[in-house]
Amino acid sequence: MTIHNSLPLETVPKATYKIRAKVWRYEGVGGWHFVNLSTKQSTIIRTLFSLEARPFGSLPASITIGKTQWRTSLFPDKKSRSYLFAIKADVRTRENISTGDTIDAIVQIL
Repeated sequence: MTIHNSLPLETVPKATYKIRAKVWRYEGVGGWHFVNLSTKQSTIIRTLFSLEARPFGSLPASITIGKTQWRTSLFPDKKSRSYLFAIKADVRTRENISTGDTIDAIVQIL
């Protein structure tokens, strides 16, 4: 497993979710690639962790796709009423991910 920004040994996830979702590309500056969690999972996360949200409603998270794990944040998306996360270019390269692909991921709320 390739680990980027690995978690300290004492970091224990508060919750873990398995997701299967389609990768989409933001057409604005930078062309970031994102994945949305389901509205059901997002409602649960919002209910459990909204009081712990950081600026912009973000929640610290660890994402695992294939053999790659990295730390990032989940952000609430008002349009879809779900949380989303960005997939970094190096992760897309390592895991051979393109826009429109359906991926499986493990999302851990930290």
